[in-house]
Amino acid sequence: MSENKDPQVAQSGTSVEGVKFVYDFTEGNKDLKDLLGGKGANLAEMTNLGLPVPPGFTITTEACKTYLDSGEEPAALRDEVSAHLDALEEKMGKKLGQTDDPLLVSVRSGAKFSMPGMMDTVLNIGLSDKSVQGLAEQAGDERFAWDSYRRLIQMFGKTVLGVDGELFEDALDAAKTAKKVTVDTELEAADLKKLVTRFKKIVKAEAGRDFPQDPREQMDLAIKAVFDSWNGDRAKLYRRQERIPHDLGTAVNVCSMVFGNLGPDSGTGVAFTRDPASGHQGVYGDYLQNAQGEDVVAGIRNTVPLAELESIDKKSYDQLMQIMETLENHYKDLCDIEFTIERGRLWMLQTRVGKRTAGAAFRIATQLVDQGLIDEAEALTRVNGAQLAQLMFPRFDDEYARRGEGVEQVGRGIAASPGAAVGKAVFDSYTAVKWSRSGEKVILIRRETNPDDLDGMIAAEGILTSRGGKTSHAAVVARGMGKTCVCGAEELEVDTKRRRMTVPGGHVVEEGDVVSIDGSTGKVYLGEVPVVPSPVVEYFEGRMHPGADDADELVEAVHRMMAFADRKRRLRVRANADNAEDALRARRFGAQGIGLCRTEHMFLGDRRELVERLILADTEAEREESLKALLPLQKKDFVELFEAMDGLPVTIRLLDPPLHEFLPDITELSVRVALAESRQEPHENELRLLQAVHRLHEQNPMLGLRGVRLGLVIPGLFTMQVRAIAEAAAERRAAKCDPRAEIMIPLVGTVQELEIVREEADRVIAEVEQTTGTRLKLAIGTMIELPRAALTAGQIAEAAEFFSFGTNDLTQTVWGFSRDDVEASFFTAYLEKGIFGVSPFETIDKDGVGSLVKLAAKAGRETRPDLKLGVCGEHGGDPESVHFFHEVGLDYVSCSPFRIPVARLEAGRAAVTSAGSDHR
Repeated sequence: MSENKDPQVAQSGTSVEGVKFVYDFTEGNKDLKDLLGGKGANLAEMTNLGLPVPPGFTITTEACKTYLDSGEEPAALRDEVSAHLDALEEKMGKKLGQTDDPLLVSVRSGAKFSMPGMMDTVLNIGLSDKSVQGLAEQAGDERFAWDSYRRLIQMFGKTVLGVDGELFEDALDAAKTAKKVTVDTELEAADLKKLVTRFKKIVKAEAGRDFPQDPREQMDLAIKAVFDSWNGDRAKLYRRQERIPHDLGTAVNVCSMVFGNLGPDSGTGVAFTRDPASGHQGVYGDYLQNAQGEDVVAGIRNTVPLAELESIDKKSYDQLMQIMETLENHYKDLCDIEFTIERGRLWMLQTRVGKRTAGAAFRIATQLVDQGLIDEAEALTRVNGAQLAQLMFPRFDDEYARRGEGVEQVGRGIAASPGAAVGKAVFDSYTAVKWSRSGEKVILIRRETNPDDLDGMIAAEGILTSRGGKTSHAAVVARGMGKTCVCGAEELEVDTKRRRMTVPGGHVVEEGDVVSIDGSTGKVYLGEVPVVPSPVVEYFEGRMHPGADDADELVEAVHRMMAFADRKRRLRVRANADNAEDALRARRFGAQGIGLCRTEHMFLGDRRELVERLILADTEAEREESLKALLPLQKKDFVELFEAMDGLPVTIRLLDPPLHEFLPDITELSVRVALAESRQEPHENELRLLQAVHRLHEQNPMLGLRGVRLGLVIPGLFTMQVRAIAEAAAERRAAKCDPRAEIMIPLVGTVQELEIVREEADRVIAEVEQTTGTRLKLAIGTMIELPRAALTAGQIAEAAEFFSFGTNDLTQTVWGFSRDDVEASFFTAYLEKGIFGVSPFETIDKDGVGSLVKLAAKAGRETRPDLKLGVCGEHGGDPESVHFFHEVGLDYVSCSPFRIPVARLEAGRAAVTSAGSDHR
């Protein structure tokens, strides 16, 4: 680190006077995650609770951000670290790296949001060729001391000096082979001494320098490495995947070491206060005797269930159970705990609100409400729409799998993250990414995963490992991403070098063979297992009742959370539906009306010929005849929609797309005409169609003759649609029903367009009212999908009773994007370069498109205070976008039927908190 001793001296990008960069564990608390990171804040909180936490200190995220911005640490940092190290040494009664009795420390990363395995950790800092002897004498265990030293060189070499970790693994494997043993605990002190020598030679050859013997140099270099790891490729990829901001930085925790590798009375483990896979209460976790923490998370050695600790060390087990209860009651949530037992003494190394599967999230939220720990509003912050969507995915057909028709169960592991995943077997991340980009679905199969596998894990449908447990890297990361994962399938022999897996009985699964993994049961199948609807979808469809005896407990939890959300939300949720079947399904899923009925979908199939006749009409009489033929068909469509949505609003968008979309493809037509001419066959109709296609051809149809422009240019088109709507509404009223039609004029850019169409619509509606003797209350409004419409919304509101924001087209016109073109050409590059955190077609672009929505909503309501506001782009079903629409003050969102439950849930969450939740 820099040697500048004067905190007043400002270096490039360094700190200002008075900024505190280092906090002792006794100084912080759990609410300082922005400054101390999640790990540091929670270590401080546990210290405040009086739990057994090894002493230490935390370097703040502000120090990291200064370092990353300027390339240098803050000027005051070294002195602050020295002062806290002095205090730590005084507390422990020994110096860092002291020759006869060394103080050893760990240096760990710790960002605000958990990023498991994505940044760097180094243990046993302070060991050297001299102090390793002192550690051996103090511990009375030479093997332990040399094992700790080889671990330091291995971790330091890989994370700080950039040495390929495989070189150390190969050397370790060679040592075990030479000794004819299978696990590293069977290596003796003499073997480990030789291994240390070999490791130091690897460092010298690969890093071009000797392994540092100065303990302070070790610590300073490790701290810098942790800072640098914030911008490592895997950390950046993980943040993009999890939508974690890139400017937060990481804290660094320097903690006095406690040792789980001192013998059979020592060990290390990970515990959960509830099962993170299912949410069930009980004792869950993994324990590994005579090991350090990285061994558990890496999944390199298979662990034993945490419950077995009771028979190994009952005193520590009982104390751990008491601490777990204390932490869960204090945090009021599922806690994930890392601990070490050093010669029968329990130490807490970390706690955090634990990552969990979607099903566990819903079960735990309702359990905590029942226990009186949280209320309904807080429960809504513990679940989210993405989790609900995951629960709606299909699952494997267990009955089919049991019959074994075309599939064979070949193994079973630990159900680490639920779901049904089918794909071709691949054995490394590079292949997973490559095949996935080619459109293949893949299952990533590894002995164990490590942080370098992240891109392959993202690309894969699911992850299968032969080692590790519920707390291994694969399990923790998969749960966080919502990926299906089966871990610790020990009976499967994975050979990554030869790209194959051998199953019991000797059958070999080669790369490219199809496998199916069930993350809910841990079962592994050869072949493709069919899927069936999830019980959650069955519940929304009304085929499964939450109170029934055979009801799934998950369904009961989802039902309760949806009820919480419906009670809390202000936003109403409508459906984008074009026919009665979709409308009925949407209503079952909880839709409160239709926010978008696209009438162009009603002109496909057999009706296309009628549209062709309309387009080809040469005279007004021919056009009238075509419209007359379409009128009863349109009316029938609307009658069915009003029947399905009786008593609820139905917003019908008049014809929007360019007319050429209803005509045959120009190439296909040209071939038909050419063939007919060569055969001297009659082709007058095809020729007229071809001429019409040429006449209607546009260079950029999205910005051409469509929407309101069609209604103004094609006489009678919109009039026919309005008449069909009005007559259908009158018919339903005559049947003593309650149709609530809303007529939406698309692609309006100026109020004059809307006024002309509205005047004609009002005339038609009045005619139908007079003819039928029925009073119709048909609202007329417009879609806001052009920047000009948003900018002149105050004027447009004079002629509109409602606005519906068409955010799909608004995004295209604001960005200057043609969605179909840009998503295929450069969006991937934009996402990889961080220009987009997420596609603006998935989540609303708040700064650009969102600003126009906010401006238009405000201006519209200033003109017409009772103006109804909604959104009908697919953003209406996107969780993050729903929160934005709530904040802007819209009345409803509208989305596809399947996304309605997600929108309902997120609308409830938005009502209880506009800031979102930190439970990631």
